[in-house]
Order: sequence, then structure tokens, then C-alpha cells
Amino acid sequence: MEMTQFVEKYAVDRKNTSSLKWDALDVRFGDPDLIAMWVADMEFKVPEAVQEALIERVNHGVFGYSYTPDSYYNAFINWQRKRHGIEIEKDWVRFSTGIVTALYWFVNIFTEENDAVMIQSPVYYPFHNAVKDNNRRLIRSELINTDGHYTMDIPDFEKKIIEEDVKMFILCSPHNPAGRVWSEDELVQVLEICHQHNVLVISDEIHQDIILGGRKFTSSLMVADGKYRDNMIVCTAPSKSFNLACLLNSHLIIPNPELREIFDRESSKINQTETSIMGQIACEAAYTHGEEWLDALLEVIEHNFNYVSSQLKEHAPKAVVTELEGTYLSWIDLTAYVAPEDTKEFIQDKCRLAIDFGEWFSDKCQGFVRLNMATDPKFVKAGIDNIISELNKLD
Repeated sequence: MEMTQFVEKYAVDRKNTSSLKWDALDVRFGDPDLIAMWVADMEFKVPEAVQEALIERVNHGVFGYSYTPDSYYNAFINWQRKRHGIEIEKDWVRFSTGIVTALYWFVNIFTEENDAVMIQSPVYYPFHNAVKDNNRRLIRSELINTDGHYTMDIPDFEKKIIEEDVKMFILCSPHNPAGRVWSEDELVQVLEICHQHNVLVISDEIHQDIILGGRKFTSSLMVADGKYRDNMIVCTAPSKSFNLACLLNSHLIIPNPELREIFDRESSKINQTETSIMGQIACEAAYTHGEEWLDALLEVIEHNFNYVSSQLKEHAPKAVVTELEGTYLSWIDLTAYVAPEDTKEFIQDKCRLAIDFGEWFSDKCQGFVRLNMATDPKFVKAGIDNIISELNKLD
């Protein structure tokens, strides 16, 4: 499907639908009339096959207790194999209502109060919260920013692992908001350090399907031919790929049977939630029939990012636009034009945008902004044109 056809067919107005992104702007940002380019979901309907599968179940009219059928596992496992070359066994798979929820479970189950948990910032802010809210010590290894390209600080990472006696490392792969699709060589370095020091790795791979520019995504499960599998849990979900967040269905992949036993035993003490039947119906349909839809979506994301990058390069060349290798979230450093402490006023009051601010991801990133590219191109054009217009006024 061509990109223009995709937008015409699937773009939708989300206002007045109880949309967090659009209808809670007054609560979240104090202004209901902003262009919403913040939280990571989309202005696109799900694939037709997903809609049809959900409608069929609604028409059946019963939503009682259910179990996960083999057809679901087959769809998920086949998708992982075909799309990413990942080999998964059915017995490894557990479910949660969301990956953020699962992070809270993992911190509680596999660490004790005051244990150290490592993240690589700037990173998705619920990573920070899952550690701090549970009275663990948050250890940050800051990524190295070289003109907008982010790399892991391996010496700092290993030093802190040892000195802080880190028990758990939460990896973001692909990385939000730095847009990196980590190479296998990069992953080997951190996974080997964690292996040597008995640090449990939680690899959040929710953005694994949003890969741009022909790059190759390598799951932590497959690094070094699976060498590190026994020391990790991998999280995936269809929610970013197919815009299904509130259908509450995520995957927790636990290859090590001892870790699975611990998880099953301890999670039963804090979670007795049934799986989401509608979430699983939607997910199975997406993984079975949604590939063409996803490929067209990737064209939209790439088109939107190219507009952002080219326009800022031409009209605001000192703005640093991080290359978008993976995720649909553009990360931009505006500090050459706007004082960090003035960013909120500039973006909201002048540019009329609702975005995610850099300091939400790291206290070292005030003056950065994260913009959502998984949206109708008209919103991206309006947002970037507003930024350029207001920057010109500053000059």
C-alpha cells in the first residue's frame, strides 16, 4: 500500500474519543488547543483485519473467561521468526497488561529494597519510576551524545555495575528517545558485563517492529547465538506496532526455566489478572494479516521524519536532530536557539505543541524535545512549520 493511500484510508480524528493524547491536553499541559505530538500512540486506525476480528467477537457477544489458544502462540512466534529472525518457544511466553506494569513486577520480584537497578539515560521515564517507586537505588549510565548520535558509555557502565553492586539492568532496545537500533557488537558488550557480574537483564523491545533505513534489529535473545538468554527477560508487545495500547496485551519472554518458576510463583502474589481476550484477538489478527499495514506505516514515519530533518537543517541548522534508526519518536536538541529553561514556554505557548520534554528522560536533557512521527503528516508539517516560524522570530 502506498503511503498516501494509507493516510487517506487509516488517518482518523481522535478528538472527543477520550483520547489521552488529545482530550487530556488541558490536564496534562494546561491547554486544550495544542497540536498533540507527545505520547507514543497514533492517529491511525488499526489494520482492517484487526477491526474485523474484534467486530466478529463483539457480535458473538460473550466476553467470559478465556485462555490463549495455540493459534495465538503460532502467530506471535511466526511473526518473530519472519520479521526478526527470533526463535521463541511457547513455554517461554508469559503475559502482562503492559510492559510498564511488567517492569514494576520484575523490580519487585527479582530485587530487594535498596538494591541497585541500572538504566541508560536519557531513557523512557517509566524506567526511572519503576525503580524509584519501589525503593530501589536508581543507577544511571548516561549515553554519550556526539552531535546527536548516541552510544553506550561502556567503561562507565561496567564501573557502576561493579561499584554499585547492580542487581538488574533495564535495557531499552530500540532506544527511546535516542532512536538507536543497537548493533550486535554493542549489545554483546553490555550483556557480557551483566553476565560476568550476575546482573539480570530486562530487555524492553517494544519498538522492535519500528525499524527504519534498512537497519537490522537484533533481539537480546539472539545475541551471540543466544549466549545470554539464561540471564534475561525480554518484553515485547503489539501496542506500538499496531496502535493497540489500551487492549492491554504484552509478552514477557523468559527462556530460563528457573527464572520462569520464580516469576510464576511470585507474580501470582501480586497479580491475578486474566489475559485480555480482545487484546489477544487483535494481536493475533495483526501478526497474521498486518504486515502490509505496518510496512505502509513505516513509510509514513520515514516521510514525517525526513520532513522534520530536512526542514530544520535548512531553516534551523543549529538544531540537532538525532537520526531515527528505530522507534517513531524524533529527538531534537533546541538549546542552540532556546535557553533550556525557556523550552516549555517556547514550545507550548509560542509553537502551540504538546510534546515530551527532554528533562523527563534525563536531567541532562533540558532543552531537548521528543516529537511523535506516527501521525498524519499534516500534524508534523504544522508542528515543524510552527517551530521554524517561531525560531525566525527569535532571530
